[in-house]
Amino acid sequence: MKITSLAVIFVMIFFPLFQIASMHLDDEDEALRLGERYNAVLKSAVRDAGYVLNDTVEQDYQPGYGSKKFFRADKERAVDTFYRSLALNFNAEGDPVALGALAGYIPAIAVIDYDGYYIYATESFVDSAGQSRLKAVWSPKKPYAYADSRGNTIQFTLDGFVKVYDRSSSSWVQGFREEIAVNVQIPLLRDAKNFESVRRRSIVNGIQNDLAYVINRHNQYATRYGIDYVFTLPQISQEEWDNGIDDIGIAAFVQGIPVGDRAYNNYAFGSGRLVKKKLLYGSVDPATGIKYYSRYPAELPSKVEETFDSEKEAARAGYFPIR
Repeated sequence: MKITSLAVIFVMIFFPLFQIASMHLDDEDEALRLGERYNAVLKSAVRDAGYVLNDTVEQDYQPGYGSKKFFRADKERAVDTFYRSLALNFNAEGDPVALGALAGYIPAIAVIDYDGYYIYATESFVDSAGQSRLKAVWSPKKPYAYADSRGNTIQFTLDGFVKVYDRSSSSWVQGFREEIAVNVQIPLLRDAKNFESVRRRSIVNGIQNDLAYVINRHNQYATRYGIDYVFTLPQISQEEWDNGIDDIGIAAFVQGIPVGDRAYNNYAFGSGRLVKKKLLYGSVDPATGIKYYSRYPAELPSKVEETFDSEKEAARAGYFPIR
């Protein structure tokens, strides 16, 4: 067989494969580009929502709460700010149809308050005309609760303040752990290290279990939004949870948005902490494509693409210090 014939056969066999591979690489590039953009949009929206969580004119300090962390989270305003920020970044402001479609990709939002949490998720209900409807609603406030083997009940907060039911005296007592430990028969209150471990574990487990439930339930409604995607609670590191429950805050989940030949799936935490950190700014060098971060935008090689709360967060996203 002539060399030219072999060459023709080679081209006929492998050219379609090269085309498919090239198309797949294009999809990969598109997915990476859109994924980075959506990450920045989600983090910005959650950060904006976190800023307004405790931005109230007058805090209603209830009797007995002598804590610096006690703030009543303004959850309605926070979620409204979250969606407004998303709408601005997706050019969907004032477009209820586009916002409704976007809401289908947000299976859950959690607001972490001082002494309990709320979940904002889609529910199905029947309206006055007998029609089935979908609407995002708030769950009742759920306390950070724990019960020991002796029948004692402890309601935790984001610090050491507790409300406890002492079964031995059949009475409720509230106050900071170290202050009431000597007055009740609850061993956990006398062990500071174990108390902190149980407190954090109880808070995280409660929030995670409810999030897993509502995100999984969102699969029942997704098809009515025209979404073909299996919603599940993503793996969240213990470090992220520890930071997320350090102060009142918000956690939002976005899943299933098509990016290239795959689907976008991510989450973000936003803190309502009053002490504002000095942000890090990130941009991409147009000449080299290398990502750099700095505390001063003027030092960066191009316009700001993302912002970060810490150097670790910037490094995790692939950015390097400018100097």
